[in-house]
Amino acid sequence: MSEAPSQSALRAAGPVAETLLEVSGVLVVGGTLIFAGVMLLLVLAVRRRNGTVNTRWWLIGGGVVFPALVLAALFVYSEWHRPPWRPIPPPNALIVGVTGHMWWWEVRYRDPTTGAEVVTANEIRIPVGRPVYFGLGSADVIHSFWVPSLGGKMDMLPGRVQHLQLQADRPGTWRGQCAEYCGEQHARMALHVVAQEPAAFDAWLAAQARPAATPPTVSATREVERGRDAFLANRCNACHTVRGVSEESRLGPDLTHVGSRLHLGAGTVPNEPAQLAAWVAHTQQLKPGARMPSSGERIGETDLQLIAAWLAQLK
Repeated sequence: MSEAPSQSALRAAGPVAETLLEVSGVLVVGGTLIFAGVMLLLVLAVRRRNGTVNTRWWLIGGGVVFPALVLAALFVYSEWHRPPWRPIPPPNALIVGVTGHMWWWEVRYRDPTTGAEVVTANEIRIPVGRPVYFGLGSADVIHSFWVPSLGGKMDMLPGRVQHLQLQADRPGTWRGQCAEYCGEQHARMALHVVAQEPAAFDAWLAAQARPAATPPTVSATREVERGRDAFLANRCNACHTVRGVSEESRLGPDLTHVGSRLHLGAGTVPNEPAQLAAWVAHTQQLKPGARMPSSGERIGETDLQLIAAWLAQLK
């Protein structure tokens, strides 16, 4: 996954995206034919100073009838290829709930073993070759869910659940984006979709359903405990849940397994220990207007490094 994630509708990675790409190509060709035909008739009309019955019929046939027939054919073709609206997901579909916030994504799965809800943020993992049925909503303003390489976009409306079905045909990572202007940090409201082989996805989901991991050695456990204590002492748990440690609030993203994610701040910076510490300390410099304040002046350097190290090992 070292290759930069694709965010191009021209690089289809699933059946929905392939259909949209095919329909778009046909519409472009049909529109080009109409444009070329009308321009040709315009040239003929300009060169013919004295109008004749033959010329008028050419204009009526080529300027009215021909475009109308082509547009009608394109309409029928596009409707024939339009994905059906499905209020009920297919029997084998993975159901994923996504809620848009200013400016991050809350993602919810259902643990198939226990039935418990599994919450993560800003990154969606899906199994290859299996349809994924998204339930899309918003906690504040209108957002729009769009992963160009996998399919079309769908608006996310407060108080309403929209549905969208996508599928990935091969493993890979694709970048998505909020496609509806939603405020100051709209441009930095990205998400990444990671498609894995089914066995790898099942293992990942099982790991996500467990509480925060405990280090295997005593010395590592002591360092982790110091980071966990600093996290709690500085009231980071007032906004963030870490299952097994703090489950008081969901104002911000769930951090139970934040160390396993590719990016921080909804795609703002890569998820690395140094970047994690910088994100906590300088949130407003990296993402001005984010609902999380910069904590560099409030949290001491020692506690800052301990918190970043503890969060980084939550995988």
